[in-house]
Amino acid sequence: MTENHSIENEFLKRITDIIGDNISSEQFGVSELAGKTNMSRSNLLRKVKKLSGSSVSQFIRQVRLNYAMELLKEEKYTVSEVSYKAGFGSISYFIKCFRDFYGFPPGEANKKEIEKREIEKSITPKSLKAHVILPITVLIVILAAVLFVVFDPFSPPVNKKEKSIAVLPFKNDSNDSTNVYFINGLMEATLNNLQKIKNVRVISRTSVEKYRNHLKTIPEIARELDVDFLIEGSGQKIGDQILLNIQLIEARTDKHLWANQFNKEVSDIFGLQAEIAKNIADEIEVVITPEEEKRISKVPTYNMAAYDSFLKGLDLLNNGTRENLMESIPYFREAISLDDAYARAYAGVAIAYYLLDENQAVKQYTDSISFYAEKAMFYDARLPQSLIAKALFYMNTGAYEQAVTYFEKALEYNPNSDVALAFLVNLYVNYLPDTRKYLKYALQGIRLNIASYDSVTRSVIYLHLSNAFIQSGFIDEAEKYINLSLSYDPENLYSTYVKAYILYASHRDLHRLNEQLVSVIEKDTTRLDIMQEVAKSYYYLKDYEHAYRYYKKFADIRKSYNLNIFRTEDVKIGYVCLKLGKQDEAEKYFSEFREYAENDPSVYKEINLAMYFAGMGKSQQALEHLKRFSEQEYFHYWTVIYTDMEPLFEDIKGHPEFRIILNDIREKFWKWNENVKATF
Repeated sequence: MTENHSIENEFLKRITDIIGDNISSEQFGVSELAGKTNMSRSNLLRKVKKLSGSSVSQFIRQVRLNYAMELLKEEKYTVSEVSYKAGFGSISYFIKCFRDFYGFPPGEANKKEIEKREIEKSITPKSLKAHVILPITVLIVILAAVLFVVFDPFSPPVNKKEKSIAVLPFKNDSNDSTNVYFINGLMEATLNNLQKIKNVRVISRTSVEKYRNHLKTIPEIARELDVDFLIEGSGQKIGDQILLNIQLIEARTDKHLWANQFNKEVSDIFGLQAEIAKNIADEIEVVITPEEEKRISKVPTYNMAAYDSFLKGLDLLNNGTRENLMESIPYFREAISLDDAYARAYAGVAIAYYLLDENQAVKQYTDSISFYAEKAMFYDARLPQSLIAKALFYMNTGAYEQAVTYFEKALEYNPNSDVALAFLVNLYVNYLPDTRKYLKYALQGIRLNIASYDSVTRSVIYLHLSNAFIQSGFIDEAEKYINLSLSYDPENLYSTYVKAYILYASHRDLHRLNEQLVSVIEKDTTRLDIMQEVAKSYYYLKDYEHAYRYYKKFADIRKSYNLNIFRTEDVKIGYVCLKLGKQDEAEKYFSEFREYAENDPSVYKEINLAMYFAGMGKSQQALEHLKRFSEQEYFHYWTVIYTDMEPLFEDIKGHPEFRIILNDIREKFWKWNENVKATF
């Protein structure tokens, strides 16, 4: 025991001496100390924490402050001189750290030392004994109590709470507004590097953007984002020099845990970004795995001009209006011309082209997305952006199963990738309808991301979870989460009309559903999603005049903007036209729907074809396709509800085979529902 204690003390003395030998170098930090001791950062972190109770960066700072105190006692140097001799690049930060550590500013160090000597002189041997023994006795009692609380053998083991952090938008300290893209790039790099660490939850960029010009306090922002730590940064680029100030703040107390001022060459920027992420991880006591450290330290390009062009493109991509997307592409291409192995630049072009093509009926950029995504994968197949770019190529071409593979791999390499997770949720609700996987990823979104977002984004996440629950037939759970969604954002109209459907699942009153949907569309008459829902409610009420009025407006807007959305409604629009004697219109919609249905890769292909043939008056073919649909799995609850009341099936509902098929559909769904319930 004594030998171990001696070894431990020797280790702390050795690293203290190493720090002392480099005390005036403000760049001497955790990485440098790990190198001098021939230890990995994670091993050094664990050992120093165990022996001293402090993180490595805290230990280094304490050694610096002790040295600063000794210099101040000599009365030879000014506070400014002491600051730089002790390795503090910022005088204001030195003063703050000194005050936090000693309880008084460095300018009062001599005064406090004199007061201490006067007190010592005035204490008699008898009173000295009382002064010493009483505090030590109290200390022993307190220490025993603390140890009992910490190591209470009667208490169950406590799971450590996952660390959470938000990187607030960095401020541009330069008068040159054209530097903003570069500072934004530094912020994004800090955020991206932290996102690569599995054991820390990182707020998405979109969720923190609203705090760019905020007047809120740190505790207020922390409460809104529900995080433990916040990072603030500011900087400027002057020629080939980067001046960057970074602060890590404990959200609850508004206490600055770590701060540093970096003055680096632009050529050192990637080392700087990696250093910042590692220092922050050390400070909040999150261990980085060797694989994560490798990804964080990876240099994306050695051409600084290429990086500069990339950042300009990225800034435009992140502000994704159609105009900005178009403007981002030449910058990414310029970066590629300067470094033809720049994977992130290739991925940037592919992503920009996908967003330009998204929801368009005619895809213009498929070949470009394919080319740039392939290049990104060739140069870095483990880069999350490369994997996302490749997935988006498959999204663009309708090969959704292949897209899933790449989104899941991107999520593996970046566990905090809200982009990959959002696309997976979107895939399983809209493109590969699968209630089982939709519920899986909606639940994963809650577990991984819900505390990482602002109220509006939380509303959307709860909406998806509610929608996944109702599609799986869980009405009570769906109502619970849709109410949560609306509590975070009462103006979320998507949640408002989903709630109307959830309530309908309980009361089965079509007129009431219709009234609620009409009240929603009155709040925003431009929303195509709500417009087709209102039309559909009139359709099921067999009020074809009103259904046509809404469907016609919906179809005209969809056509004018060349949007490839809500194709499943075409068969209903065709039937409405047929009922109103609009034969030519009806034939057009039925024809377009058949083409869509025959190429539908989802589990709903057969029921869509059944609806088509029923509309054509071909009852036997409709029943055959409906029978094939009943053999599918993981279809949603609305299929069970609406199949029996589908106007298109009016002529086959009296057929005995229809009732048998409908019972098979119901039994299969509720059996699956019971299996899901058992996993809760």
